[in-house]
Amino acid sequence: MTGLSGLRILVTRPRGQCQGLMDRLAALGAQPIHFAAVEIVGPQDIAGLKTVVAGLADCDWAIFISPNAVTHALNLMQGWGQEWPPGVRVAAIGRGSARELKRLGFGDVLVPEGRFDSESLLAMEPFQNLEGQSVLIFRGEGGRGLLGDTLKARGAQVRYAECYRRAPPSADVSGLLRAWARNGLDAVVVTSVEGLHHLYDALGPVGRQWLVRTPLVVVGTRQRDACRALGLQGPVIVAEGADDNALTAALLAWHAGQNPL
Repeated sequence: MTGLSGLRILVTRPRGQCQGLMDRLAALGAQPIHFAAVEIVGPQDIAGLKTVVAGLADCDWAIFISPNAVTHALNLMQGWGQEWPPGVRVAAIGRGSARELKRLGFGDVLVPEGRFDSESLLAMEPFQNLEGQSVLIFRGEGGRGLLGDTLKARGAQVRYAECYRRAPPSADVSGLLRAWARNGLDAVVVTSVEGLHHLYDALGPVGRQWLVRTPLVVVGTRQRDACRALGLQGPVIVAEGADDNALTAALLAWHAGQNPL
């Protein structure tokens, strides 16, 4: 029997970012179901973003929060005819972002080991004393403030390049509700607070009755706290990161704990 045999697992990543995880779950015997809880779209203030990114050459560090930040920022820069300036060091919070940067030609990317979150990046030696240095953070609109606030407190001048938005889902939720009513779901994977809230809103009163009891796999304590704030009462499993390996490992550990030898 494979590690997740027969489990029906809802994956809520955006379209175009879910297939790797779904393939991995299927290989472990699960039955993955996809519903995009968020749509990744372009930023509202393109002109403002272009102005901020035009000053990139004056920065000491560029930090990418997510793979979406990497692809959206660099695609926009390419469209503007702006090349990456030499001398700007690059950091990423997670393996997925670092992998995408390396795929696009960045050879030296600073990425934390162990947990992949703002706290882990902030614990690294290069970010302890940033007096007189300038940092540009590439992120989605309305992102978490901990990273930038802490870097400012350590002496850095911080600006944000908000290069995408997480919008509510456009897909019809009725198919998901029918599948949930017919066969149930064993777990739900959510990788952002926005995705959690959009899923909660989209499900409506009927779907929420099921969601409130269903185990959720999330990334980080912020998402765990958001689950509790919504009144969700099922188990909340916190993965070590948002990449496929970390999410799969969290599901395997949780399922093994439910079925001890």
